[in-house]
Amino acid sequence: MKSFSSNLIIVFAGLAIILIGSSLYTVNEVEQVIITQFGKPVGEPKTTAGLKMKIPFIQKVNRIEARILEWDGSPTDMPTKDKLYISVDTFGRWRIVDPLQYFLRLRDERSALSRLDDILGSETRNAVAKHELIEIIRTTKNREPLRDETLLDANSSVGELLPIQKGRQKVEEEVFGAAASKLKVFGIELLDVRFKRINYNQSVRIKIYERMVSERQQIAELFRSEGNGEAARILGNMDRELKKIQSDAYRQVEEIRGEADATATEIYAKAYNQSPEAVSFYEFLKTMDTYKKVIDPQTTLILSTDSDLFRMMKGVPKAQ
Repeated sequence: MKSFSSNLIIVFAGLAIILIGSSLYTVNEVEQVIITQFGKPVGEPKTTAGLKMKIPFIQKVNRIEARILEWDGSPTDMPTKDKLYISVDTFGRWRIVDPLQYFLRLRDERSALSRLDDILGSETRNAVAKHELIEIIRTTKNREPLRDETLLDANSSVGELLPIQKGRQKVEEEVFGAAASKLKVFGIELLDVRFKRINYNQSVRIKIYERMVSERQQIAELFRSEGNGEAARILGNMDRELKKIQSDAYRQVEEIRGEADATATEIYAKAYNQSPEAVSFYEFLKTMDTYKKVIDPQTTLILSTDSDLFRMMKGVPKAQ
């Protein structure tokens, strides 16, 4: 009899331990708890840490994360306002602020991430489609671009940045604002949304490369133009200096020739003006020189009988 009583006490003690164990549960600092009874939530969510109680075997503990969670979207191709396709990779941070609403609508984190994919992906596509490519890849309005030092003094638009109205940060804020209100009904607070990476689509890359080649060609053409201008300036200076040298040389030659002719004339005058015979001899020599210059086998002359040339050809008058 005593043995039976002892066994019964042991059984009741075991049952009591099991009953108490299934009635108690703990909530730690990084989670929230929803108690469900036959699949339906009962009572208020347990958001404070500590030891809690529930009805054993009937009620179930559903633990929900209270920490900040990560959402990492997959890269997606989408068009911009100027019809250029880009691949946008987005990430975000979120947390559960209304665990009861979250549990009723989504149940678990897997469903929440799927809904985040839908909403954030859709709002990202809408925001990108409303802005041109330059608005999405640029961050600030007044950033000074890095330009080649050789182009700083040139009147060239190569390397200049196109003006923007918003920039990537404002576009991210638009995505955040549109998505946050839609996620609020699921008990989710959206904390942040950012573009992790933006890549050009293959078709856009070709256009970007063509633009880069065009800019390099503009720079090369600028260098060629400057070189041609410098060459023209050098050749112009050389031609001007050459003409000046030739002009000075011609002037000096003419001056020397004039002085020589004057000296020769003076010598001739002194030599042939000494007597009438000298004068006549001088005229004879000059006439002979003239014959050499104007008469050859292919020349036909028509002369007057009174001309000096014809007079010499008739013969030299005899001296008296």
